[in-house]
Amino acid sequence: MPVPARGYSAGMGVQIDRETFEEADYVRFGERLEQCLTALRLLLDRPGFGTGASTIGAELELFLIEHDGHPLPANKAVLASADDEHLTPEIDKFNLEVNPSPSCLAGQPFSVLGGAMRELLERVRRAAAEHGGRVAMVGILPTLREQDLHRGAITDTPRYRVLSEGLLRLRQEPFVIHLTGLDPEPLQLVRDDAVLEGANTSFQVHLRVDPDVFTDAFNAAQLAVAPVLAAAGNSPVFLGRRLWEETRVALVEQTADDRDEAGRGRRVPRVAFGTRWVSHGVLELFEESVRLHEPVIPIVSDQDPVATVRAGGLPDLDELRLHQGTVWRWNRAVYDSGYGGHVRIELRALPAGPTITDMLANAAFLLGLTLGITPQTRRWVRSFPFARAHANFYKAARHGLDAELEWPLGPDDGLQRVGAGELVGHLLPVAREGLGLADVEAGEADRLLDVVAGRVAARQTGAVWQRALLDSFESKRLERERALAEMLERYLELSDSDRPVHTWPTER
Repeated sequence: MPVPARGYSAGMGVQIDRETFEEADYVRFGERLEQCLTALRLLLDRPGFGTGASTIGAELELFLIEHDGHPLPANKAVLASADDEHLTPEIDKFNLEVNPSPSCLAGQPFSVLGGAMRELLERVRRAAAEHGGRVAMVGILPTLREQDLHRGAITDTPRYRVLSEGLLRLRQEPFVIHLTGLDPEPLQLVRDDAVLEGANTSFQVHLRVDPDVFTDAFNAAQLAVAPVLAAAGNSPVFLGRRLWEETRVALVEQTADDRDEAGRGRRVPRVAFGTRWVSHGVLELFEESVRLHEPVIPIVSDQDPVATVRAGGLPDLDELRLHQGTVWRWNRAVYDSGYGGHVRIELRALPAGPTITDMLANAAFLLGLTLGITPQTRRWVRSFPFARAHANFYKAARHGLDAELEWPLGPDDGLQRVGAGELVGHLLPVAREGLGLADVEAGEADRLLDVVAGRVAARQTGAVWQRALLDSFESKRLERERALAEMLERYLELSDSDRPVHTWPTER
């Protein structure tokens, strides 16, 4: 059944109502971050904190587009027409986000989540139509052009202006994007703002876990994400170039990199897979974010978090949540004072689209595999170097089902190199078992995991389909820009049908 109240989001804590800051603001913010860490440490020692039934939630980012397939920079107007607290603006004016209410993991969680997403998506579609627009669920809009990505495209709110300026303040030089892929010519861009963040949209899944199992569950998610991502790619084209299966991964890491050239060899990037296996629970991840990354938005709330905990209350930890909201690990720790106070894992690597059914199947596979691996994670991480998991993630993002991944399939959990498609076949039963351990109904699990199995059998992800149709149109002598527009129209038609992408034809 649904958990009442607001949706799950990583959040950015306090209201952003200032745009200029002095050095004293950053000093005070740093001091408050330390207080927040102390408060969280005390809270995690409180008997019973964060325990309870597992729940799931999601965030779905969308593109608003005009009838010609180009971006529609009207998120504020569309949100005003939709008038729903589960919808929020995103960084660019042609993005918005859907935040359905979380649900209990037991039972039919994906049916509940899917129903909420469909209802909210229809609300957005009706609102967009009032402003001459449509909605696209896709990791990267294939019809994006360089002229769409300029400073004026950033959503006109203090939050996003401050975020963009804050990243540039730390970097102190323009953002340089260099991407290579299937096309012979690399893509190179230079920007002095964070507008390219809005070129990516994702489907982020949240899993609430008890604090005492957080370490094993988080490490399991780090293991699980690569094979799931290999089967979920949906972002093969950016600015007319054919790049990675999940170009989002490379693009996001470069568009929010606050390191200057000198710092790239000695500092951890702000968007990253991670640095090591977790050993000491959720607090370790928050401490790492504070120690490794300078603040971007130094706004301090009125609440004393340590005093609140010592008085028996639940602190908001606004500053820690605000800071963590500007450190974009592909799997990220989240603290939330809502729903009785809890911690959860935000799984950020999945792309938006192609259909709601495909996204629910990806979520079922990722959550099921995470839960299925969790009981043996502690044994596995002793023999699975973190560097191999790190490499798996980027191979999956680049090559999809054609990636060669390492996995403990040999005797005594020895690592073996195996094709991603074959590996997914080995892991689907593990995901079924994991969902069963969480009391997800067998029919619910089978229905969605069978979608993933069908996708692997057909070897057709969203990325594969986009490239195939693009090749088909170009073989008919359509220029790349026209071919991308035609491909997008067919994509939107099939996406609206909610037929899983592996069943989509690759000929018009």
